[in-house]
Amino acid sequence: MLATPIGRLRLFSLLEAVTFLFLLGVAVPMQIGGNDKLVMPAGMTHGILFVLYVLAAWDLRGRLNWPNQLIGKVLLAAVIPFAPFFVERWLRTLKAPAAA
Repeated sequence: MLATPIGRLRLFSLLEAVTFLFLLGVAVPMQIGGNDKLVMPAGMTHGILFVLYVLAAWDLRGRLNWPNQLIGKVLLAAVIPFAPFFVERWLRTLKAPAAA
């Protein structure tokens, strides 16, 4: 999956979505309940994966000549819960770009 730019974005899309949901659904409620041990590692992990998602999307934009509107939608999906799962599903339909 990491061999192609589309595969990298698919992987980071899935991981970013899972960590975002974990952060919102588990770590933050635990912090509200008084146990803040998960917020820092979950937030850091999600932050790193978010940056990798953005970089992978930007790389794919250059390789596939995506219009600004499309890259904007892909990047907007990263801040909406569950949306990166739909991006990953859509990416499965794309063909890998030729080697650079």
